[in-house]
Amino acid sequence: MKKPDYLKDLLKCELCEHRCGVNRLAGEAGVCRVTLPTVASAALHQAPPESYTVFMAGCNYKCLNCQNWTISQYPDNGYEQRGYEEPDKLAAECVNQLNSASADLMGADRIFFSGGEPTVHLPYIEAVVAAARKIKPDTKINYDTNGYMTEQSLKRVLSFTTSITYDLKAYHDEVHRALTGVPSRPVLRNAEYIARNAFDKLWEYRIVVIPQINENEIRPLAEFIADIDPLLRVCFLAFRPNFALENHKGAGRGLMRRCVEIAKEYGLMNAYWSGFTGLTGKVIKTAGEIRESYLSEGAQIAGSYAYYAGCQTHPRDCSTCSTNQACMVKRYIPSKIT
Repeated sequence: MKKPDYLKDLLKCELCEHRCGVNRLAGEAGVCRVTLPTVASAALHQAPPESYTVFMAGCNYKCLNCQNWTISQYPDNGYEQRGYEEPDKLAAECVNQLNSASADLMGADRIFFSGGEPTVHLPYIEAVVAAARKIKPDTKINYDTNGYMTEQSLKRVLSFTTSITYDLKAYHDEVHRALTGVPSRPVLRNAEYIARNAFDKLWEYRIVVIPQINENEIRPLAEFIADIDPLLRVCFLAFRPNFALENHKGAGRGLMRRCVEIAKEYGLMNAYWSGFTGLTGKVIKTAGEIRESYLSEGAQIAGSYAYYAGCQTHPRDCSTCSTNQACMVKRYIPSKIT
């Protein structure tokens, strides 16, 4: 494939906070391990906001609980993806699908970029959006992100989006690292920037609640959000066993209700919860080899799951890990899918 000019950012990729600086157009891989833009799949999707959702393959996180692990852990887990699509072609597909009777019946009114993490493919997404708006100038765009992007990338995202759905994993750095492999500070920085500078574009913050791992993060996250603006929307999602946490217990209804109660204690007016609850499982025994790497119980539990999945650096730090080009977590294949 001839490398188009719009991909020039990939010559020295610093789109996300890993700031790897690799030449992805020459086949060099950074922490995300993705070289060229890769579409995983695209389909009409009922999840709010209703949309034609384009899932992009690959991610700059290695979340232990990822429900889209067959996409996010590309290219290391061997799952086939749809592949590269010319932006004009994908844009036409998206606009045509949003003009269909099925989209009208569903109420789908925008293109929704998800993943994985779309920031890995930001220049490509910008090209698709530009092409879509040549066809239909008022095309709406939703951007679903984990927030681990540079400030410059965030400003680029805000320049073309209609709405943003924003994932928050944890407030405290060690829990965030244990779950995702990256620090929390850039994520919190960007979460606050969006809320203060583009309030109307923030559809909601989304927080997956994982029993005994990040449930103690709900209070500081609620306080953090409420201090910005109590009108911000927050959706607590009930964890269901997935990926390296395939045997961990699901979130119960009581825990989810408590999350909403905590949010209201801090004055958040638009907090709710969603998802399946009460899925059975157990909590792994903390690995003695990493017990001293984390202080809190939640981080120790998450770190243990990472350890047993093959993670060799604790506290987790994917940017500096000497094995990030042969990460065993990215190659992990769960024995069951929920």
